[in-house]
Amino acid sequence: MMRLFWLLLIVPFAALAQIAPEDYTLVGVAVRTRPAYDGSDSQRTDLIPILRYYGKPWFARTTQGVLEGGARWGLARGLDAGVQLAYEEGRKTSESSLLQSLNLPDVDPGVSIGAHIEWDSTIGQAPISLLGRVRQNTDTDRGAQADLRLNVGLHGGGGLIVAAFAQATWASSKSIESLYAMNSADSSLLHTSIGLLGSYDLSRHWTAVAGVQGRRLHGAAAGSIIVENKSSYYANAGLAYRF
Repeated sequence: MMRLFWLLLIVPFAALAQIAPEDYTLVGVAVRTRPAYDGSDSQRTDLIPILRYYGKPWFARTTQGVLEGGARWGLARGLDAGVQLAYEEGRKTSESSLLQSLNLPDVDPGVSIGAHIEWDSTIGQAPISLLGRVRQNTDTDRGAQADLRLNVGLHGGGGLIVAAFAQATWASSKSIESLYAMNSADSSLLHTSIGLLGSYDLSRHWTAVAGVQGRRLHGAAAGSIIVENKSSYYANAGLAYRF
């Protein structure tokens, strides 16, 4: 997956353009295929929201890997920092035959509170952004996670936008223990992801969106008894209204 990511980065910059204007809002829904949980062999389908809104100072989005909203402020040109609430997905025993055989309880969805800092710039004509984010679950038994995410624009023109991303997520011991049925685990790198995101304008207000990513578990979580496969994939496609 890393070879693919670096191949995408060396697309000639002359072919790249500004991804999208800052002053647009997207609201919609997408169909997603996902593992029952990261590490599961079971694949499931569900509906997820599509959201992108940037005001001053409020924001809400799903474009950075999680459903989150809060406030952010500009620190310097291209540099913003903020605080956010985020939706944290859980784990349903009914979605995995392995979890059922082990008689493990559900892990309920939750909410995290955190902070982030984001840098936006360009390399040649290619827009890039680098996001650092921390998320502490409001249920203290669920622990905390931290993300580092890089987005790179690959194409923007003719109504088509394509971008690549790579992300690494670290987790506290409580986060790993609660999600991966472990009695003791050290804080460590949880997973890495690489993927593509795209959108195409169907009309002035309607936009088709899609994304695909591969994800791989690392560290303590990869050795859990509930991990059937260290690698998994996500894909989604949907429709959003732009205004």
